[in-house]
Amino acid sequence: MKRPWNRTNTSVYSLATVDNQNELNMNICTYVSVVNMNPRIYTIAIDYKTKTYDNLVNYKNKVTLQALSKKNMNLVRKLGKESGKKINKEAYLIKNNFLTKWKSHMVLKNTSFVIELERLKNIIKLNDHCIFLFEVKSFKNFDEPFLKTNDLIKSKIIL
Repeated sequence: MKRPWNRTNTSVYSLATVDNQNELNMNICTYVSVVNMNPRIYTIAIDYKTKTYDNLVNYKNKVTLQALSKKNMNLVRKLGKESGKKINKEAYLIKNNFLTKWKSHMVLKNTSFVIELERLKNIIKLNDHCIFLFEVKSFKNFDEPFLKTNDLIKSKIIL
C-alpha cells in the first residue's frame, strides 16, 4: 500500500513568478492550502532548489496561482520535472501557444481558476521546502475540470 501522503487526491497547481528580467517561470505545486478566511491566505510550499523559490525570495512581485485542469496535463512534465534554471519556460509556453493574458499576468490557457496573490513577509523554512504565505488579491474561475494527483498517477507522470 502507498504511504499516506501519496494516497490523497489533491489538485495540481502552477505558480507563475517572474525574475529581475521580468522573465516568466512556472512550476508545479501540490502543497497548496487555504489557511485563513479573512483575509484569504494561502500557504504554498516551494522546493529550495527551484527558480520559483529564487524568484519569490529575491523579487517583490505579485504571483499567479493557477489550478490546472485536465487539459493542462501535458504541461506537468515540462513545468514540474524540468528546472527553470536550465530552460526558458516562458519561451516554451509562448512557442506552443499555451499562454493567455489575465489582468497584467501571463497565465496558462484552460485552467480551472487563477488567483492573483501577494506574498506576505512570513516564511517558514523547513528542510527541503519553504512555506510562503500569500494574500488573495483577485481571482477568476473557469469551467474546466480540476487536474488531480490521481490523474497524474494513472498517466504515469508521477509515482
